[in-house]
Amino acid sequence: MDVKSIEKLLNDVKNDAVSLDDAVKKLENLPFSDLGFAKIDNHRAIRVGYPEVIYGEGKTVDHVKQIVEHMNGNGDNILVTRCSEEMAQAVLDVCPDAHYNQMGRTVSISNTEQDIPEGYIVIVAAGTSDLPVVEEAYETAKILGNQVKKLTDVGVAGIHRLFANLDVIREAKVVIVVAGMEGALASVVGGLVKKPIIAVPTSVGYGANFGGLAALLSMLNSCASGVSVVNIDNGFGAAYNASMINKL
Repeated sequence: MDVKSIEKLLNDVKNDAVSLDDAVKKLENLPFSDLGFAKIDNHRAIRVGYPEVIYGEGKTVDHVKQIVEHMNGNGDNILVTRCSEEMAQAVLDVCPDAHYNQMGRTVSISNTEQDIPEGYIVIVAAGTSDLPVVEEAYETAKILGNQVKKLTDVGVAGIHRLFANLDVIREAKVVIVVAGMEGALASVVGGLVKKPIIAVPTSVGYGANFGGLAALLSMLNSCASGVSVVNIDNGFGAAYNASMINKL
């Protein structure tokens, strides 16, 4: 339950639209709910502005399903990341309105309206092999209440593709750059725009890429100012930070 939901509940009590007993029942799960195998943080949206996000990898299908059912009952916006097809189907069985992004491995459920800022986030991706990370970032930024644009396959191997889209990049409030191989795209974009850049190294690349470590080190050592870096393949983390910047 987020701040707006609590305010509405208190107003309903004040206006006799909801009895005090019913209001107490709705609030009894605060600050967390103990499901036995997991403790759902019901206060997170109040503290930091966003509800808890479910990281699917390593969890059982049944555990993900139970967590989603519980959070859905509280009226939260829900995001499951690193979600397998089996998990996604289990969620869709109990929440038919859920949106499954197969490439991004995310499931999202929108239960509450959000104030969408005028500014937008743009995700700039080097190649089509980076699309799973792009889609994770895209779905995260969307469910957190942002306008998002995507520019894909604009890497440095054909840099004219990037230059053709500079207007879209420069007009964004924050830029997420997703790249594998040597990760050079973040530095190039950093030298062309005056907006904050969040770089995401991906595990795409040949042997000496070391599963994304080469791209990570390149981005960390970028000579372009204004480039911040998240962990390898962490589209979620990049989008979360971008959302916070976009809503300042």
